[in-house]
Amino acid sequence: MHMNNLSRIDGVELVAFCDVDEGRAKSAAERFKGNAYTDHRAMLEKERLDAVYICVPPNAHTDQEILAAQAGIAVFVEKPVARTLEKALEVRDAIARSGVINAVGYHFRYFDGTDLAKERLQDKTIGMVMGYWMGGLPGAFWWRRLEMSGGQIVEQTTHIFDLARYLVGDIVRVSAATALRALHDVPDLNVPDVGVVNVWFANGAIGCIANTCMLKLGYTTGLHILTPDFITEITWGGVKFLEPHRTEEVRHQRNGHFYESVVFVEAVRTKNQSLIRSDYADAVKTLAVTLAALESADKGGTPVEVPSV
Repeated sequence: MHMNNLSRIDGVELVAFCDVDEGRAKSAAERFKGNAYTDHRAMLEKERLDAVYICVPPNAHTDQEILAAQAGIAVFVEKPVARTLEKALEVRDAIARSGVINAVGYHFRYFDGTDLAKERLQDKTIGMVMGYWMGGLPGAFWWRRLEMSGGQIVEQTTHIFDLARYLVGDIVRVSAATALRALHDVPDLNVPDVGVVNVWFANGAIGCIANTCMLKLGYTTGLHILTPDFITEITWGGVKFLEPHRTEEVRHQRNGHFYESVVFVEAVRTKNQSLIRSDYADAVKTLAVTLAALESADKGGTPVEVPSV
């Protein structure tokens, strides 16, 4: 997806591709007329790069971002940024020391409907939020292993936690419950297939974010934000605003996945980090929330304070 999007942006040249699967690296290199690698260290040493996209499973983050930052190369990292907070903080500090342009792929922040919601929620007293990621089981083997992906809360519903942080404010405490209800017959699976997380915001608002990966049909993904006289519902397709005696629906006109790359490329060109809506340091805060939720679920739902990072 990112390669396709970048190929549509004027002035962008895709020059190098790295994958532990050599066939995939060569296929991408042939398609975009670049060089193929199976070792990211060799790629970073041999190529003259302005920026690199790091799109690996959560547990596969080792030194990719650190080496790129040390080489002065801008980094775009797919969410979640790591499987552990320790690794994320190590990378965050390396990026901070280098000063390179950095971004994380929380594309919900880049929808034009999200812009509109953020504007209209200004000065509103937000009472509560309700978030959802209700769908099926992704096909990647690593997604099904808790030690590799962190499960749905960490790897997928992270988008909803991040959108809640972006529109409502920082989350300071969580309590969670998870269970495996329907996917007992899936080989090598040890992640829960249902989960709910209660969240407390620093500003006093509360909420509940729920997810499931057990469904065999499409259902819903989004975030609902409630104030006394104004309700905002953000989904993949658009945003709905509900007021007394009035409802307005606005479809997203801007593709968030594409626009996040447009913005990142412009930030790299102009060396302007302020254009980025989700930098690495902020994404670490979202990771801290989801990891705290896992900890709470392990403790039977005991509330857990989100580490201040």
